[in-house]
Amino acid sequence: MVSRLLLCLLLLTCGPLHAASSPLMSASTWQDGPDVTRFWVSEKLDGVRARWDGRQLRTRTGSVIPAPVWFTRGWPAQVMDGELWIARERFDATSAIVRSNPARDDAWRQLRFMAFDLPVQPGTFSQRLAALQDVVEQSGNPHLALVEQRRLADTDSLHRHLRSVAAGGGEGLMLHHEDNPYRDGRSNGLFKLKLFEDAEARVIGYVPGKGKYTGMVGALLMEMPQGLHFRLGSGLSDALRRTPPPVGSQVTYRYNGLTPNGLPRFPRFLRVRHANQ
Repeated sequence: MVSRLLLCLLLLTCGPLHAASSPLMSASTWQDGPDVTRFWVSEKLDGVRARWDGRQLRTRTGSVIPAPVWFTRGWPAQVMDGELWIARERFDATSAIVRSNPARDDAWRQLRFMAFDLPVQPGTFSQRLAALQDVVEQSGNPHLALVEQRRLADTDSLHRHLRSVAAGGGEGLMLHHEDNPYRDGRSNGLFKLKLFEDAEARVIGYVPGKGKYTGMVGALLMEMPQGLHFRLGSGLSDALRRTPPPVGSQVTYRYNGLTPNGLPRFPRFLRVRHANQ
């Protein structure tokens, strides 16, 4: 009897931890063709992906995010997936706040956890979405919000909506099939759609600046995962040109297709990828 009781306690203890550390569901790239009316469409928020494990916030790799106690007061014991977010084009500020330890109350008051799924809730995405809406409303905490989901009539409406979001500084759209179950890893029922593609490459050196950038970095020398090299100068702030990312850093950049040689067209610096994000 004692051993059976200990086993039950162990299972109850391990359940939430497993949910928190398991891989998150990730999206494939949308290709026109499927019936758009079967999908829920939301803006792809450029925030810090996080999971609420029922007790605390965690990064996508499972590390604890030291959020203030008041930030998560009233949140449910259910596991939630979402993005820590301030506003469009504010990723760097969001990332800095999330990485700060100890947390600063004045900085965290800018953030909201934008919830978009209940990973351990059974059922279709439409069913989980209805349950998530109830959970968010019942929390009574203004720092917990629901990512807006909408239905669109057809593919033309989808691309009009994408252009509108991009024109306002948004990153793109997410499309979630109404019947999709939650599965860890890449899902064939969850898609992302953007006007431009993002990718990561490794900093391997620097090109000296000229003219007004004399004495600073003119461009970063980058290496793609397949070994190809290119220069990345567009999008670098003066601060980054004075103190560039260290060699070996992983950098996210945006580009408009590939050249015949496999190099990114018009690459533009977006951000340095920090550990645990």
